[in-house]
Amino acid sequence: MSIDSNATEAQTDTQTETHGVELTDVAAAKVKSLLEQEGRDDLRLRVGVQPGGCSGLIYQLYFDERTLDGDLVRDFGGVEVVVDRMSSPYLLGATIDFADTIEKQGFTIDNPNAGSSCACGDSFS
Repeated sequence: MSIDSNATEAQTDTQTETHGVELTDVAAAKVKSLLEQEGRDDLRLRVGVQPGGCSGLIYQLYFDERTLDGDLVRDFGGVEVVVDRMSSPYLLGATIDFADTIEKQGFTIDNPNAGSSCACGDSFS
């Protein structure tokens, strides 16, 4: 039995690196609904962190049409979630959910890497 090295190389080249962020089914459904309202099929959910806030880092969640060099992409049932390479270590194992209750409405991020967060919940360290 022989292995075709060209086929193996081609298969490796087409594999895309992914990130460790999870998107719940509820959050994926909400993202799909928002994208349908926008009427655009070229947008994806970008998740990242940047310096700021009371605790040192703040989350960013927004729709983006771009895919930048070094982006890590993962598909959740037709919803692409993109994380830049710099944010990926801070978000490894994080779960994005969506709450729609009387007390809270919006996306939430449960991040096991957050050692502490500020009182407002918008930033972490």
